[in-house]
Amino acid sequence: MLIQALGCRTNLAEAEALSCEFERCGASVVDEAPFDAAIVVTCSVTAIADRKSRQLLHRFRRECPDACLVACGCWAQGAAEKNAAKIGVNLLIGNRYKSEIPGLVALWLSSRPEGIATMRGRMGRHWDELRLEQSPYYGRAFIKVQDGCDHNCSYCVVPARRGPSVSRPVADILAEARRCAEKGQYELILTGVHLGLFGRDSGESFAELIRALGQVGGVSRLRFGSLEPFCIGDDLLEALAESKIFCRHLHLPVQSGDDGVLARMRRGHTAADYLDLVARLRRALGEDLHISTDVMCAFPQESEAAFGNTLSLLEKARIGRVHAFRYSPRPGTPAAVMPGQIDRDTALDRMARLKAAASASLQREAERWGGREVEVLFEGEKRGRSQGYTREYLEFRPGAGTFYNELRRITVKSIKNGILTDE
Repeated sequence: MLIQALGCRTNLAEAEALSCEFERCGASVVDEAPFDAAIVVTCSVTAIADRKSRQLLHRFRRECPDACLVACGCWAQGAAEKNAAKIGVNLLIGNRYKSEIPGLVALWLSSRPEGIATMRGRMGRHWDELRLEQSPYYGRAFIKVQDGCDHNCSYCVVPARRGPSVSRPVADILAEARRCAEKGQYELILTGVHLGLFGRDSGESFAELIRALGQVGGVSRLRFGSLEPFCIGDDLLEALAESKIFCRHLHLPVQSGDDGVLARMRRGHTAADYLDLVARLRRALGEDLHISTDVMCAFPQESEAAFGNTLSLLEKARIGRVHAFRYSPRPGTPAAVMPGQIDRDTALDRMARLKAAASASLQREAERWGGREVEVLFEGEKRGRSQGYTREYLEFRPGAGTFYNELRRITVKSIKNGILTDE
């Protein structure tokens, strides 16, 4: 059994939970061929993500022609059945139905039917019951607490592919957190499609969840996926400031630093709103708070001046890590038919400049840690060297020594390309 996720941390959390589900059923989960079944948790946030999903499915079909090939997730939710069949997909499973996959795979392997079987339907406000017993990553675990989105940014296909927002009950989350802590996962990463909407459908609150997780024994580090800037109220900010386990890092997508572009994107905030929030966060959580973000360039009608406003905001907000990407028209979204689509050469030029600005932003933020002691959770190896992250989500690679699955305190001696080191 091979399981691989593309895209966001929520997909990764779902892939980890699927691995646990299969292992509970007695299946062996492998990292490479040969396998009797392959499951791809697909992504569809951009045209490139669509292509990567198809390419990975093609690859797995070539590697094991007789295996059961399963496509689930966002690309699978919107893909035409005939196109999935051409790739060789046997099971096409939409969102909110992933918990059915182990049983469907077992049934397919026992009968090996011809053609493609599809399970997709209307996505209401129900929770898909995937459970994580133990993360495959030593020391940390991704816990999915929310799914779906009600916001409908003009460029985004995710609400159509993920359905309306739904929250996992706090009691269920705490039970999973305790299971993970008992297995040695002392860093928890909460994931969701739109975390800021947590609890709005259930009467619970994200602040309540943060406070409750602080009482789980064995958990010493708490992180989040993305939080939309317009969702951080006073109660949540107070809970974060009080928390002893919250790591001082927040990923707050801004997408653009220009008010005209933000209005066409239907983001629900202005550049000034974002800057005010950043200032308020650092007053409450300290100047060491690392803020990372998502930025999109070449949105329809984005002028050179508007793009310049985005680059300026990165400096004003003292952004560190930047997830940079260029606008990708998604069929069925309002932005796809807006006038003023940006030509490819201009988009590529802006993307190159945005990436350069992103590298400079990360280096500036990382340099603040020169000569200071940091706590690093080492997770594995990258380019032949041990690699881990600080509580502030800055990458650390030691100059000597091999550290795996360890939590260590080390003094930063130099920074290169935004990476901390002790050499």
